[in-house]
Amino acid sequence: MQYFPFLAGLLLMACGNPDGQRTAEISVSFSSGASDSALDGRLLLMLSSDPSGEPRFQIGTGLNTQLIFGMNVDGMAPGETRSFTGEEPGFPYADLTSVPPGEYRAQALLHVYETFNLSTGHTVKLPMDNGEGQQWNRSPGNLYSQPVTVQVTEDGISGLEIVMDQKIPPIPEPADTPWIKHIRIRSERLSEYWGRDMYLGAHVLLPKGFEEHPEARYPLMVFHGHFPSDFGGFRTEPPDPGLEPEYSERFDVEGYNIIQQQEAYDFYQRWTSPDFPRFLIIEIQHPTPYYDDSYAVNSASQGPYGDAITYELIPYIEEQFRGLGEGWARFLYGGSTGGWEALAVQVKYPEEYNGCFAACPDPIDFRAYCLTNIYEDQNAYWYDSEHKTLEVPAHRDYLGHIQSTVREQNHLEAVLGDKSRSGQQWDIWEATYSPQGADGYPERIWDKHTGEINREVVEYWRENYDLRHILERDWEKLGPSLRGKIHIYCGDMDNYYLNNAVYLMEDFLEQTTDPYYEGEVLYGDRAEHCWNGDPELPNHISRLRYNSMYVPKIMDRIAQSAPPGADLESWRYR
Repeated sequence: MQYFPFLAGLLLMACGNPDGQRTAEISVSFSSGASDSALDGRLLLMLSSDPSGEPRFQIGTGLNTQLIFGMNVDGMAPGETRSFTGEEPGFPYADLTSVPPGEYRAQALLHVYETFNLSTGHTVKLPMDNGEGQQWNRSPGNLYSQPVTVQVTEDGISGLEIVMDQKIPPIPEPADTPWIKHIRIRSERLSEYWGRDMYLGAHVLLPKGFEEHPEARYPLMVFHGHFPSDFGGFRTEPPDPGLEPEYSERFDVEGYNIIQQQEAYDFYQRWTSPDFPRFLIIEIQHPTPYYDDSYAVNSASQGPYGDAITYELIPYIEEQFRGLGEGWARFLYGGSTGGWEALAVQVKYPEEYNGCFAACPDPIDFRAYCLTNIYEDQNAYWYDSEHKTLEVPAHRDYLGHIQSTVREQNHLEAVLGDKSRSGQQWDIWEATYSPQGADGYPERIWDKHTGEINREVVEYWRENYDLRHILERDWEKLGPSLRGKIHIYCGDMDNYYLNNAVYLMEDFLEQTTDPYYEGEVLYGDRAEHCWNGDPELPNHISRLRYNSMYVPKIMDRIAQSAPPGADLESWRYR
């Protein structure tokens, strides 16, 4: 039957089942008005007992998550029905027949896949980023339905037909301003790998006096992190008058939106003050078909993003905006994903950059891949015990209270997409670090269902992406190029246990000789993710000051390491 939004209040009761087995059947299709073409992708069905918002925005691994189920579809045509029958994986309930009785709001979404003919000879189907940073519930071009109210009875649910008649619209591109410019280039390296045109982008913050000082050439600061829709944390006006304060649950701070605007304005005032050194700052857009960014390194299943960024994008930006264009004048920083990227890029390209400031980095020693030692543990989900069952935690607060486990997070990813296609955290680590499988997709580091670790994949990870192992293995070669360049910061109560890997990295760095590493590793007492090195300010403030907090350290580094004849003057005007 055809579904229309005005039927959103429909209550569907399951028919009695004489054999006592719970039934499950929900049929999903999409209208020709939403798409007149057959589509591939991941078909998602969501049920929510929380009427406060659309189910597609209520899915996560925390205690408040709602229900989701998923299946692959190939060549699904307009009007063609696909049915959820209880065979499909679900989260947090394993399947649709396990949903407790009650009233729910149901919604369906098709996360559309495109076909890529890789230079490796493989053909894969993946979701192309469409300007949103790989967000399945917001990606332009994805189809979805309006929520409809349903009733699950003791017998289960059947007879519900959902039609996806909505399509997520395109996202407008940000406009240039006198201070912020937006660039996008076709990457030769990435286009060759993916078998189609692939692009890299960046938001460029210009220094004060850029137009008035055409003789100046500038150092470059690269702020790594997740997909940025625009350059963040910079505004030329005070906070909006009359702005209604909003509460931040993450930081337990009232009016955090006002604080953010004030900090952005304060940064503008620092940026334009007479004594602030004149730099270029860039935030890079490098989403891949696997995640909201590439992790800024070359990888088997994502292609040569490290080379494309370092040898194509950055030289282009420096040419367009008068960068100094030399390794001594380039610096890396970021937190979490960006923290790992800052350190990894410095290690992988030791001469192309002159220092990294890595805050709360993703695991930089795989003996502490969060709480899993992939070299010794047999299973990522369960602690080793003959007589007791205990899950490995994945997320805590600063008091140690657990919100989710490694198994739960991975099982949600398995619902969102198989073959590392969920667009979530564990899958992107796999897509970045793993060898490419025979089917063209990343090889699994562990069985997504059971958590059993794949020893062969572990060895590949160690030799190519375990940053502590690489540094220790190659210190004789890398040490002279990295002396004074490594700075790492982490809270000792990081929500994702990332501090454990930092402890192990510090142990290695502190015993280095010929040369000694000459950097720093600092910890925030009881600080959560993402503490970035300021012991005086709370994390909800310091995280808004990335673009200025490392500048004194960068200036010290330049003074110590700039080569003879380097331009230290043209960019120091007032």
